[in-house]
Amino acid sequence: MSILNTEEQERVAHAVSIAENRTSGEIRIVIENVVGDVDVLDKASQYFEELDMHKTALRNGVLIYLAVVDHQFAIIGDIGINKRVGDDFWETTKEKMLVYFRTGNFFGGLVEGIHEAGEQLHRFFPRQEDDINELPNEVYFGRN
Repeated sequence: MSILNTEEQERVAHAVSIAENRTSGEIRIVIENVVGDVDVLDKASQYFEELDMHKTALRNGVLIYLAVVDHQFAIIGDIGINKRVGDDFWETTKEKMLVYFRTGNFFGGLVEGIHEAGEQLHRFFPRQEDDINELPNEVYFGRN
């Protein structure tokens, strides 16, 4: 099912690591084929909960969800981020990712999204001296 080969998966995890080195925020990537009979934001929220992203110390996790076959994706942030930013906070990031996705370059779009999310998180949640990596950086592949 993977749209990313092994090397690309490793490079995505590395991009997450680099982005997280500048912030106390946590970034996760979830990829699956189809959203199903659920709204894409609801599906992203389900994975957010399932992957315990709501359990970070500062509630500043970001999830990028991609349903490849359905050509849908979403970016959602936890309550700690949403309290500090406007509703359209992730729109710029989504637009930058879409440039890649429209040409079928899912790897490039994900890396761009990770970079942008890291930049945004750095602005509001800079890395602290005692910061620890609370969540895995690897790509999580969904159930379908």
